[in-house]
Amino acid sequence: MYSYFLFLLILIPFMALSAWASAKVNSTYAKYDRVPNHSNMTGYDTAVRLLRKNGVHDITVNRVAGRLTDHYHPAKKQVNLSQSTYGSASVASVAVAAHEIGHVMQKQKGYVPYKLRTALVPAVNIGSRLALPLILIGILLDVFLYATGSMAGQIVMYVGIGLYSLSTLFMLVTLPVEFNASRRAKKMLVSEGILTREELDGASKVLSAAAMTYVASMLISLVYFLRMLFIVLANTRRR
Repeated sequence: MYSYFLFLLILIPFMALSAWASAKVNSTYAKYDRVPNHSNMTGYDTAVRLLRKNGVHDITVNRVAGRLTDHYHPAKKQVNLSQSTYGSASVASVAVAAHEIGHVMQKQKGYVPYKLRTALVPAVNIGSRLALPLILIGILLDVFLYATGSMAGQIVMYVGIGLYSLSTLFMLVTLPVEFNASRRAKKMLVSEGILTREELDGASKVLSAAAMTYVASMLISLVYFLRMLFIVLANTRRR
């Protein structure tokens, strides 16, 4: 019981950080979405221009539903911009669009953390669905098989925690990928004259606010991983 309250005591501040980060990115985007950029380029214009300038001609730029649902889909060779970004000629919209092109350039240039994150996606998709059930099944098996001396329950628990660790690793790798994409975005926006140095300050605030959501997610994932690891190790010691 004490360990659970300790877990909550650690988790609650990170949950609060996550809520703050989410609110911050929305408010910052809304603020700079009301600030037009001097080049009058929309998110779509920005994405297409940066792709062509960097010699990329096999990526399409599409509009998707929602707000801040922007993402790059490498398998489909698509940069998908949200409705709030696609047709807006604001400082915020071009910053977000350029960030997605930053991901395209990471793939084009063979940026190692991006390649690692991409490689982890299939395993994380499986692990996120199976990890917790396997840990719970392992604990139950360990209880039922304790009298026989079987290691089956512990093995299942270790597999579960291993799968869960992939999700935490994915979040850790995501941080340098996102920060690097933002650095690339800001450099391209200035070099192409899409934003002035003064406007870049607003774009930086939008991208920094977005990055904080990834930091918060990583911290929460790490706390949950340590909690699951503690449960598995405690069960092993009791055995």
